[in-house]
Amino acid sequence: MKPVLQALIFLLATGLVQPPLWAMNGPQQLDAFLKDLTTLKADFQQTLEQQDDDRLYISNGVFYLKRPGLLRWEYNTPSEQLIVADGERIWLYDIELEQVSHRSQEAALVGTPAQLLSGQAPISDHFTIQDMGEEDGLHWVELLPKEEEAQFSSLRLALIDNQLQRMEMIDNFGQTTRFVFDNIRRNPELDAALFTFQPPPLVDLIGDL
Repeated sequence: MKPVLQALIFLLATGLVQPPLWAMNGPQQLDAFLKDLTTLKADFQQTLEQQDDDRLYISNGVFYLKRPGLLRWEYNTPSEQLIVADGERIWLYDIELEQVSHRSQEAALVGTPAQLLSGQAPISDHFTIQDMGEEDGLHWVELLPKEEEAQFSSLRLALIDNQLQRMEMIDNFGQTTRFVFDNIRRNPELDAALFTFQPPPLVDLIGDL
């Protein structure tokens, strides 16, 4: 074996050199995406498919993440909604209905993509990881929640060049929610105010404070 090739194989085996992107499978790309991730901002399109319903429900908005534990989803169309995870509680503000609901963040995020993205524990602590191979240039990973109380039966992530592009969630009622991400910014500076929420006056509050 040539000395240069032998040295490269040694470095790859010891983890000192990462394999080229084209050689990395889905789980490896997911690990690379989450490594050193502190903040994230992206536009998204969300589609919801329900059993026994041929209609597609489409929403658009902006997603913010700050690890550990902080999330913000701003829905702009078809109606304005805001979801904020402040590290202790998750707040859902329906602007049109003037209604705010909230619950414990720890309980709400079990087995969800938010738990995966915002947490810093190893993925294998909460999910069984399966490589689904490549399709249309995207590397797919399926994550099966280990917790019995998880809201979703399957989470599927698509990555390219170590960046998250799509996400699919199948819940326990057979509904499928899909996200397509665009204008992704990794580790931007984010205002701390994005991850705080104070219910506006005169709105209906649903939940336990």
